Amino acid sequence: MGIWFTEKQTASFGITAKIKQTLAAVKTDYQELQMIETEEWGNMLVLDDMVMTTEKDEFVYHEMVAHVPLFTHPNPKNVLVVGGGDGGVIREVLKHKSVQKATLVDIDGDVIAYSKKYLPTIAGTLDDERVEVKVGDGFMYIAESDREFDVILVDSTEPVGPAVNLFTQGFYAGIAKALKDDGIFVAQTDNPWFKADLIHQVYKDVKEIFSVTKLYTANIPTYPSGLWTFTMGSKIHNPLKVKEERFTEIVTKYYTPELHFASFALPRFVKDLTE
Repeated sequence: MGIWFTEKQTASFGITAKIKQTLAAVKTDYQELQMIETEEWGNMLVLDDMVMTTEKDEFVYHEMVAHVPLFTHPNPKNVLVVGGGDGGVIREVLKHKSVQKATLVDIDGDVIAYSKKYLPTIAGTLDDERVEVKVGDGFMYIAESDREFDVILVDSTEPVGPAVNLFTQGFYAGIAKALKDDGIFVAQTDNPWFKADLIHQVYKDVKEIFSVTKLYTANIPTYPSGLWTFTMGSKIHNPLKVKEERFTEIVTKYYTPELHFASFALPRFVKDLTE
């Protein structure tokens, strides 16, 4: 039958993938890290037994975290990525010519190092001259920033371990302070099948701080349930009012200008979480 990796997404449900070999298995200062070569999804990064990204479907998540807010903002120059040590969001951010600087802050330097080694197509732009990589606490980095960034992207794990503080209203208030007067932020906010309460609470918290708050979705097959949500908080700019000429040509595999708008069309049970 071979060797299989299973992520238990709830106490009674999980997904499984047949693996060729384990490339690395280490205990970092913050979490258990595994790099697994799978037959279906290519190399897979696993943290604390949760799938973080795979070579085959990573483009969906990384494109949707980055391009929706970066095309919503009329001229993003200074971008911060909190988490995202695999480098995928940074790779997408750099596709925008207006971006002059992209800062990555991840608490676990081992995620960055192992991603560079085993996920080069994802992490390959971390050495770009426009990128500054910092190993540190994203929560504290945000708290110490003031009106500095045009766009902040929170590419965190699920709200466990070191990522717990990244799902609090205090963190979102800190983000608002760290953003310029027309700034935008996006955070991944898990799935509506198993984490409905989390999505509802995050949306409520963000809406109390940002004048424009929107939820959007994407299909990511290796994430719990396959249906994933992202929550946007914007001080001024509305992602549903982006003009056609704003969409400059970039190379993508999932994101399109049409999908930019369509991703905000929510199934009824998901829309209910925003009310």
